[in-house]
Amino acid sequence: MFEYIKGTLVEKNPAYCIIEAGGMGYFINISLTTFGQIQHMEQCKLLLHQVIREDAHHLFGFFSASERELFRQLVTVSGIGANTARMILSSLQPDELRSTITTGNTVILQNIKGIGLKTAQRILVELRDKVSSSSRPDEIVLLQNNTIREEALSALVTLGFSKNAVEKVITGILLQDKTVTLEELIKKALKQF
Repeated sequence: MFEYIKGTLVEKNPAYCIIEAGGMGYFINISLTTFGQIQHMEQCKLLLHQVIREDAHHLFGFFSASERELFRQLVTVSGIGANTARMILSSLQPDELRSTITTGNTVILQNIKGIGLKTAQRILVELRDKVSSSSRPDEIVLLQNNTIREEALSALVTLGFSKNAVEKVITGILLQDKTVTLEELIKKALKQF
């Protein structure tokens, strides 16, 4: 129903914020990830997800579309409510959570308060395909440079670097410089190891 809210941050707290927009103050539940992004702002725009129950209407706010998408996927899992999903997103950055789900790492999920083995396994089973097939905005940029990316990845893994570490570094470089050549990409990546 609500897509986003833009206004003045009246109050900020690691669990919620109050945004004044149009003369009204809105109480919005947020994750630590979002709090980290808005803590020094006076004006901001948050993407919203509304949860309506018989006894309450809650707004959950997200600084990035990626985080909101993960939140919406998490609440579809049996046994995961909005507050548990927020706790998960407060414990792990969106990219870390995606990586945890795609690699099937239940240990990391179990370290989050309120997540036991069965819930962790349900998250992995129900979201693995959704998370790996979902397209993030930054992936569109990476698809344009896919050949360079794959060649650089192959070269650096052959040199003995961890595939996961190399993927993160290459992704970061490609997001900053979309016109980088293969040689430049490998040189920049080597400087970061």
